[in-house]
Amino acid sequence: MSWNPILDANIPIGDAVDTIQTVIAPRARDLGGFEVRRALPAPRRQMVGPFIFFDQFGPVEMLHGHSMDVRPHPHIGLATVSYLHSGRIHHRDSVGTDQWIEEGAVNWMVAGHGITHSERTDDPVDRGPQTMMGVQTWVALPKDQEDCPASFEHAPKDALPVVEAEGKSVRVILGDAYGVKAPVNVASEMFYADAMLAAGARLPMPDNHEDRGVYVIEGEVEAAGQVFPAGQMFVYRPGDQVSLQAGPQGARLMLLGGATLEGPRYIWWNFVASSRERIEAAKEAWRAGDWAHGRFKLPPTDNAEFVPAPKG
Repeated sequence: MSWNPILDANIPIGDAVDTIQTVIAPRARDLGGFEVRRALPAPRRQMVGPFIFFDQFGPVEMLHGHSMDVRPHPHIGLATVSYLHSGRIHHRDSVGTDQWIEEGAVNWMVAGHGITHSERTDDPVDRGPQTMMGVQTWVALPKDQEDCPASFEHAPKDALPVVEAEGKSVRVILGDAYGVKAPVNVASEMFYADAMLAAGARLPMPDNHEDRGVYVIEGEVEAAGQVFPAGQMFVYRPGDQVSLQAGPQGARLMLLGGATLEGPRYIWWNFVASSRERIEAAKEAWRAGDWAHGRFKLPPTDNAEFVPAPKG
């Protein structure tokens, strides 16, 4: 989830390119008994299209009496999408949103100039046991939208288009792919999809986007003569007409990409920006803690606590 960079206040900027251009083995992170696997940013690849952060969390069994409590924390210069394969999470933010994230639906939160949000499993019915699994991604905003007003958009599962054919089913979460378009208002050209493949099924990658990457959630796939197991990300070379094939147990994949941005981004804690000066200004504003008159507000229905900024 979007709390992960709290453990990594400084993530280096990296970008190197090479059919498969880059293979990424995600780094495992233990967030107090809640393990995540982070694929982006990586030392050799900061972004895939505009996607600058990619964490798989779970599967983890939330036992009875245990809950996930991510206190209010800030973001700038990005949009987040939380996509669950199982479980549900309560989202509250400083623009007044109070919305549950549920399996197969999209919560699209645009931070822009600044937003604060929390993520919790605070419904007594959901205090366990339940299985929690999903992906948290950040999309870096174009320079002309970095300071846009914060906003939130929710799209339920049944509002997202699904393409089905010959042993494959692809739900388009953001942007456009395979001739269909998701209903969420995105900031730049992109695609993000959840693909289920039967054993041996072949899936061509969208050919209308510059950057195209694949993250294997379950099973394995063969692409360009290589086999990729669950927990790996790989990025195709721009312009190639490419496809992949599911292994003997089938596969579940997250497909992502789009147009590259105008340049790299700086990342510090939960902040993404095109300049260090924007990062420093956001640091100062959060540390000032002026919730009534300052840049950041706390969620109106979750304002009793917050996450302090890390040192540095």
